[in-house]
Amino acid sequence: MLHILLVTARRELIHSFAEALSSDPDVRLEQVTSRAEALSMVRTECPHLVIIDSGIPDTDSLDLVREIISANAMVNTAVVSPLSDAEFHEAAEGLGILCQLPPDSGPGEADGLLKKLRSVLS
Repeated sequence: MLHILLVTARRELIHSFAEALSSDPDVRLEQVTSRAEALSMVRTECPHLVIIDSGIPDTDSLDLVREIISANAMVNTAVVSPLSDAEFHEAAEGLGILCQLPPDSGPGEADGLLKKLRSVLS
C-alpha cells in the first residue's frame, strides 16, 4: 500500500485531486495543513510521497522539501507550484523532487503522479 501525505491549506480547491488519489485502493492518503504536522509524520511514519501545496501558511514549499530531505532522504516529494517549468527547475534544482504539479491539479494529474511514484518505487 502506498502511503501519501498531502500538505495543503486549500482542501476545498484541491478536493478533486485528493479524491482521485484516495480512490485508488492501493493508496492511503493523509492530509495535514502545516509544516510541523508534515515533519512529524515524515519522522514517525515515513510516507512514500509527500505532496506539498503552494501557500502553506508557515513555510515555503521548497524550504519544506529541504527539511523533509534532512529528516528522511528516502521520502519522495512533489510540489504544487504556479512557476513555469524553467523557473521551477531553477528554484528546485538538486532537491530530487519527483514532479511539479499545477495549482489546479485534478484527477489527471493524480493518475500521472501515481504512475511516476510506482515507477520510481518498483
